[in-house]
This record gives sequence, C-alpha cells and structure tokens, in this order.
Amino acid sequence: MIDNVIKYRRERAKETLEEAEIMLDNNKLIAAVNRIYYAIFYEVLALLLTKGLSSSKHSGVRSLFNKEFVKPGIISEEYGDFYNRMFGFRQRGDYEDFVEFDYEKVKSWFDNTKDFINSIEQVIRKAMNKTDI
Repeated sequence: MIDNVIKYRRERAKETLEEAEIMLDNNKLIAAVNRIYYAIFYEVLALLLTKGLSSSKHSGVRSLFNKEFVKPGIISEEYGDFYNRMFGFRQRGDYEDFVEFDYEKVKSWFDNTKDFINSIEQVIRKAMNKTDI
C-alpha cells in the first residue's frame, strides 16, 4: 500500500512539473512558481513516506525533510535551501499583492526543480531497494 502512495505522489510531482512548464511557456510566472513549489512538495512527500513520515502542514514537511534527509547528508544542503526558498516564493506569489517574478529566474527554478526531483527519485529508489517505482 505504501508503495502505491509513494508512486502516486511521485506521479503528482511529475504532472505538476509539467503544469509548471506550461505556465512558464505562457509567461504565467506566478502560476509557474506555484506549480514548481508543489512539484517539489509532492516529491518530498513521497520521500518522507520511505521512512514512514508525513505531516499535514507544509512547515512540518519542510522540517521533517531537513531533519531526516538534509542534516544527515542524504540530500544536499543546496536542495534543502532551494526547497525552503521556493516555499517562500510560492507564499509571496500566492498571498502578496503586486508580486512579479523574472522569467529567467523562474526558468532557472524550473530547471533546478527537474534536478531536485531526479535526485530525490534516486534516494527513493535506494530506500525502496527497487528501480521500478
């Protein structure tokens, strides 16, 4: 059962990243930032499940990710920082007025997110001791 949830969340991450690309291609930068963040979030949810962990709050997910994967060196600090920054950018885009994002910056975040997800997937595969998840 847990394998199915992990697979589902990974699929959500990939689909959400595809949505981010569509938004980016159409210069809908606030929406792209939102989808970039959620792609990361869904992938991290899948990763946490490999240790039987979850949280109902974004802050809890970030805290568990940093505690269980970044601090022990399983995931690079660079990715931990990136996830935290994207949370902040998503918050600004969703809740603040007159927010504008630079296309090139959002494009670089999109590219970093692809790398982030690929790195997390390697950790998930290793944790699950499978290559077909």
